[in-house]
Amino acid sequence: KDIILNEFSLKNKIFERAFALGFSACGITPVKEVDADCRLHFDKWLQKGKEARMQYMRNYKDKRFDPRLLVENARSVLVVALNYYPSIHIPENHPQFALYSYGQDYHIVLKEKLNELFSYINTLTPIEGRIFCDTAPIMERYWAQQAGIGFIGKNTQLIIPGKGSFFFLGEIISSLELPWDTPMQNRCGHCNSCIEHCPTQALIPGDFTTLDSNRCISYQTIENRSDIPFEIGSKMNNRVYGCDTCQKVCPWNRFSIPTTIPEFEPSSEFLSLDQEKLEHLTHEDYNRIFKKSAVKRIKYEGLLRNINILRKNKSES
Repeated sequence: KDIILNEFSLKNKIFERAFALGFSACGITPVKEVDADCRLHFDKWLQKGKEARMQYMRNYKDKRFDPRLLVENARSVLVVALNYYPSIHIPENHPQFALYSYGQDYHIVLKEKLNELFSYINTLTPIEGRIFCDTAPIMERYWAQQAGIGFIGKNTQLIIPGKGSFFFLGEIISSLELPWDTPMQNRCGHCNSCIEHCPTQALIPGDFTTLDSNRCISYQTIENRSDIPFEIGSKMNNRVYGCDTCQKVCPWNRFSIPTTIPEFEPSSEFLSLDQEKLEHLTHEDYNRIFKKSAVKRIKYEGLLRNINILRKNKSES
């Protein structure tokens, strides 16, 4: 009985520390191979070429399916969620950037907080482990669902009931063993709003909704390093970096509240980027405005490519 009480007490202390660091949700689940349905769905996704040119999705499949291969003596996956929903948005008549890119690159912010949490856990009980924040072939949304944080919706995003989906996910895979949380079942019900509102029909309904990256504006404007196909570019409207449509129309996101993480708040210069300013954006401007930003991922040339498509769309409308 004392051991059980101590385990629950330890878990409570860890979760309390996670919330104190700014995380909005926390859960823990035993680490093992992902289930057969998950593996089958991922394999079919690759077989159909839905990953587009993201060839790295085909790498390290053994580790992707079994995180124990990434961390020696791993016993659990501790999953945390960090809210990035901004308190102020870019004006609707300005070119739109995905909300996750408004502030500092989440890899920097999330890694720092995960390191703090990992260090804190080691003051309570010595553990072996590693932290991850989209930095290894880990099926993050799957483990978040297994840890009871939320469920994977029809928009393929991790949805936290009562909080929405504008969250970054991070993991600590370690030797830690604590009382496990209960996996969460899908709660989309009959709602198909994300599928119906996707501007390029990138969401393919089925037993598991499939995202066709080839048709996804987020993929095309961020991950794709080549020319954007006309059929996709012509539907970008004023989206210059990413696309939040499948999240914005999700009923669960009516519960979204502004983040308390100051690093995720946008600068006034970023918020002022209208079409004219972007069309005259210099390399120096780009480096200054997007310093430590996720937008650096597409480089200056990639952003110019997207800006040119918006200019063309505007001239033809």
